[in-house]
Amino acid sequence: MSPSVRLQEMIRVIRSARTQGEERGVIQRECAAIRAQFRQADNGGRSHNLAKLLYVHMLGYPAHFGQMECVRLIASPRYNEKRVGYLGAMMLLDENQDASLLITNSIKNDLAHSSQYVQSLALCTLACMGSAEMCRDLAPEIDRLLRASSSYIKKKATLCAVHIVRKVPELGELFTPAARALLAEKNHGVLHGAVILITELCERNAQTLVQFREAVPELVHIMRGLVTSGYSPEHTVAGISDPFLQVRILRLLRILGRNNDTASDAMNDLLAQVATNTDSSKTAGSAVLYETVLTVMDIKSESGLRVLAVNILGRFLLNNDRNIRYISMTSLQKIVSTDHNAVQRHRGTIVDCLKDQDASVKRRALELSLALVSAINIRSMMKELLLFLSTCPPELKSHAASGIFNAAERYSPSQRWHIDTILHVLITAGADVRDETVPNLIQLITNASQLHCYTVHKLYRALVADISQQPLVQVACWCIGEYGDSLLQGDCEETEPIQVTEDDILDALETVLQSHMSSPATRGFALTATMKLSTRITENVDRIRSIVSIYGSCMDVELQQRAVEYNALFKKYDHMRAAVLEKMPVMDRSSMGQTNGESGGGGVQELEPTKPKQPEMMVAPQPASQVCDLLDLLSDPEEPSLPGGPLGPGGAPLGPAGLMSGSAGGDLLYLLGGLELTPTPTPATAPAAVTVYDKSGVVLKLSCERPLDASQTITLTATNTSDHDVSSLTLQAAVPKNVQLQMKAPSGDSLPARSSAVVTQTVLLNNPNKVSLKMRVRLSYTSQGSPFQDTVQIDSFPTPGL
Repeated sequence: MSPSVRLQEMIRVIRSARTQGEERGVIQRECAAIRAQFRQADNGGRSHNLAKLLYVHMLGYPAHFGQMECVRLIASPRYNEKRVGYLGAMMLLDENQDASLLITNSIKNDLAHSSQYVQSLALCTLACMGSAEMCRDLAPEIDRLLRASSSYIKKKATLCAVHIVRKVPELGELFTPAARALLAEKNHGVLHGAVILITELCERNAQTLVQFREAVPELVHIMRGLVTSGYSPEHTVAGISDPFLQVRILRLLRILGRNNDTASDAMNDLLAQVATNTDSSKTAGSAVLYETVLTVMDIKSESGLRVLAVNILGRFLLNNDRNIRYISMTSLQKIVSTDHNAVQRHRGTIVDCLKDQDASVKRRALELSLALVSAINIRSMMKELLLFLSTCPPELKSHAASGIFNAAERYSPSQRWHIDTILHVLITAGADVRDETVPNLIQLITNASQLHCYTVHKLYRALVADISQQPLVQVACWCIGEYGDSLLQGDCEETEPIQVTEDDILDALETVLQSHMSSPATRGFALTATMKLSTRITENVDRIRSIVSIYGSCMDVELQQRAVEYNALFKKYDHMRAAVLEKMPVMDRSSMGQTNGESGGGGVQELEPTKPKQPEMMVAPQPASQVCDLLDLLSDPEEPSLPGGPLGPGGAPLGPAGLMSGSAGGDLLYLLGGLELTPTPTPATAPAAVTVYDKSGVVLKLSCERPLDASQTITLTATNTSDHDVSSLTLQAAVPKNVQLQMKAPSGDSLPARSSAVVTQTVLLNNPNKVSLKMRVRLSYTSQGSPFQDTVQIDSFPTPGL
């Protein structure tokens, strides 16, 4: 290929290359020819060569050697060369390269050029790659061009001013007067740029925001003119007059009306007019309506207007476009807590979205459906959710199961319905439930003493039918071990009669023990259940002894230890076996302060508190290393180590969920376990609060509701005094090993700005030895998209107010 070929010929040759190697060869030869011509002092084809080099750059090949040629062409007096030079600067240069500083003077000269087209080239380049230093040097020139007579120049100068404000926010005050004057322009391009500029100024300066609130009537007038104007070939898109400008004005009105009654009142009528007169059959109209809804929900609007906005989102749910349905459910999810009744009217449409083929739409519909569950509709909604659980994709089963557990915990109409619902989930998606489901269900069954016979019969049927669902098998084994005598009687009135013999029960448990699908934890449940049956049956005790002895040489250490100790009960302590293996007592959930997402076995509480917005109201446990880091802060090398062995309080064998020996989790259980199950009365005196943490606007206060005694109730109250919302707030606490700690569920996990709401969390302490009390609290939260974590040491506690 000749070095002097035209750009079109070079493109044709490159496209006709059959292999990538052939293409590279063509480009290398052409780049070598371009370098040679760049070295010539007088080259009339410089712009032609740079244009070819820019095409090479677009293909992804190196073209940095053309940067200085861009600087030379920008300084050229010819418009065609200057145009290619500015284009090359925008593509090959950026603000981090020294070569960009060389064009600052050329841009300044071109901004004062007599031709508006040369001025526009300089404005576009500055708006594209201007550095902070260039913006500071050229800001006065941009302010002058904002007052130019040509709408063409003012439009480009406005967009350039937007770039300057984003790069150097302190220069915003320079453009404030000119930005206000631009609102009087009739040209839509200038108006569009002016609205963007004012939006940037208001977002970065509170004083500027106050100033531009006076322009709300002017913006309302412009917006009303767009809504009522007729067809215009220059601006109308799908029957909507300039939807791009309308969307920008609505976003600016949302900023100006936020937390301001006067500005909100001035735009209420306009928003109602836009919501009722805009056609949503086209995408352009849907975009305008969506921005209208966001504005209505963000300002202090009237209640009727908010209902109208929710109805618009409800119409979006019927749209054939999945993207529109998705953003509709996303918006409804944000407002369901404040306008629950209005969103509830569209429950049927939302539930229908669970059948959508798109996975993202299904996920949003699931989250919104779970948020709409209440005590009134719990039965109908749960029927739909259980049907969805049986057909949903595998990646949604865990989320759906957790949400169903949480809803059943909060709104269950009866204990039997609650148990049936959880068992249905375990049968349908047992492999996808969280680990804490098993101890929580066991506690629920234990408390429902009148349903023991019904539950054990139902679980036995499920165990015989399928042993692949490990959580279901674990609960079934536990119930059979506790209430196997009820199963043998076969006189349950609430279920179909079933004749079960002792051999049938032991056969089922042996099948679990020998199955390759059973995990070590499940085998532990089955072995413990088998052992407990030795006190509930009379004719097969020798078979039970034989089964237990087999696992005395099991490869699994924990299972082996259980079997050895159970054998010891048979041989050395047979007189104690009945007392050790007696039924578990009823646990008072209210005194434990637990919800469905919290740890459920043996009064043990997770270190990290729960989040009410997450399914099952639980945060996943921290890795062992992080737990150890927190515990090490309060560790005592002279403290006794965690005693091993499978026997719990009173000598009763614990299930595998209650044992975590030999790990950081075991230390955690020993540190936090053993809480008393009797509720502590709350004194009538008002607690005195002290501030224990105050940083970056997040304030944490601590108050004690009873004196420093063996039992104590502490309340942690978090507020946010900054100007930015705080989300994903979690509190962790650790105390010395002699003190037992239990954290109840927090009241929320988000803190709105300016102390508009608080989050409280109650901590129960049991200090039987009355040792010197100290606590370490770890705060984790997200602010402005960035995660933060900090730790505070509390060595003294306030006394309650009198």
